Amino acid sequence: MIKVKARLGESVEQMVKRFKKMCEKEGVIRDMKRTSYYEKPSEKNRRRRRKAARSAKFSTSY
Repeated sequence: MIKVKARLGESVEQMVKRFKKMCEKEGVIRDMKRTSYYEKPSEKNRRRRRKAARSAKFSTSY
């Protein structure tokens, strides 16, 4: 759960902006979008394979 505490002299707009950045960093919005609609099992597997291939590509490039 993401919590944002008000800093001294911080406006509400700044707090909201900081909260949005934290959500984006944690991947909350991405997960919400992914779970908001049905994804076929074949599409899930395809997405996982692409992610694994990307991470393998980056780990072998060093």
